[in-house]
Amino acid sequence: MALWPHLYLLVFIIILWVLEKLFPKVMERAEENLLIIVISSIMAVSFGQVIARYGFNTGWDAALEFNTVAFSWLILLGMSYGIKTGLHLGVDIVLNAVPKPVAKGLSLFGAAAAMLYGLILLDSTWLAMLGIDVSGGAIEYWQKMYKIGIGSNELRYPEFIQEMFGLRPRVHRWIVLVILPISLALLSYRSLQAFIDIARGKRGMLISGHEAQELVEENKNVLKD
Repeated sequence: MALWPHLYLLVFIIILWVLEKLFPKVMERAEENLLIIVISSIMAVSFGQVIARYGFNTGWDAALEFNTVAFSWLILLGMSYGIKTGLHLGVDIVLNAVPKPVAKGLSLFGAAAAMLYGLILLDSTWLAMLGIDVSGGAIEYWQKMYKIGIGSNELRYPEFIQEMFGLRPRVHRWIVLVILPISLALLSYRSLQAFIDIARGKRGMLISGHEAQELVEENKNVLKD
């Protein structure tokens, strides 16, 4: 397996870290806007498809595949964003029942486990050194799609793109699947950041266990008004 995808991902994470240090607010808005664009595209295509189908008896053949791909991008990007912002819900009854040093240790374990999970899914070949039988990961799968060069089922390049670059009509599947290694690299990176923040006391836990409780506290007097 070639190592160049690993190097590209490492460079990507380093550049992301530098940009977030220099422009934290800009990078935060950029990540949020990317998720908003993905969600909006799903809504726009779905709405347009309904109007086209029931209003004009036509439609976009690739609408279902586009929405499926966009929704998968949303989930994969949302994994790391949820860890970064502490939006992932979880059960914190154990963390609240044990002493703070133990709770901190459990939180560190959770962050380390999330990071390890991302690394294993990204590329599990390093586990072979431990005598574990593995079969690659997201990077290896993406490389196979890149070498094969097959296209997606329904998604097509615009005609001017086909003519300009001499491409076949169908969008390459490796372009659609490039989000797999990127999102898993981000998941590992955000988990590492969370681990460091928990260790330094800047963050209590990996999950957001008190979201429902906070909503109740904020709105408990609404009915009295």
